[in-house]
Amino acid sequence: MTVRGHFIVFEGGDRAGKSTQAKLLQDFLNSKSVKTELVKYPERTNTLTGPLIQNYLAGKADLSDQAIHLLFSANRWELQSSLLSKLNSGITVIADRYVYSGIAYSHAKGLDLKWCLEPDRGLIKPDAVFYLSLDPTEASKRSDYGLEKYENLEFQTRVSASFSSVFKQLSQDIYEIQVHKSIKEIADEISSIMTLIDSKKNLITF
Repeated sequence: MTVRGHFIVFEGGDRAGKSTQAKLLQDFLNSKSVKTELVKYPERTNTLTGPLIQNYLAGKADLSDQAIHLLFSANRWELQSSLLSKLNSGITVIADRYVYSGIAYSHAKGLDLKWCLEPDRGLIKPDAVFYLSLDPTEASKRSDYGLEKYENLEFQTRVSASFSSVFKQLSQDIYEIQVHKSIKEIADEISSIMTLIDSKKNLITF
């Protein structure tokens, strides 16, 4: 009988190191003979909504806050059946961003928190979320900061506060990881936590 794979999500503000740590966790799990796959939300190329989201983030399309929020949610729904298939086949899926970013960024624009959650009701809930906590001022000093629409200090400060509200709203196993240390130290902390996460028998949804 195939044991369901884990669904692990990395969250945090821009330039917090999510992609780097997601890849390092994949390498760690692969070394333990765990089948893994990396995904990134939003998926900008192999979905119908992806190109429009890409144009919006690059400043080439103008959409209302409500419209882009619903597009990000639709992007996650486009990937839902694929995600479910991978998990049920025993693959551990590691995601760079997910529902939490979608809600936090929209809430930081002033949208109602509960309204922001509703379009994602029914999506698969992760087994664990690693929240990479980095002071927005420090993030703004990192390379390539400011290339996309949301990468500015004032907005990222609001996003950081919004993440706290989102995590309080959604009952979830959240592991807050302080990233004011070396990449290896962060990766070692995450790997240690992963060894304690047991497989769950049933998928849970929001």
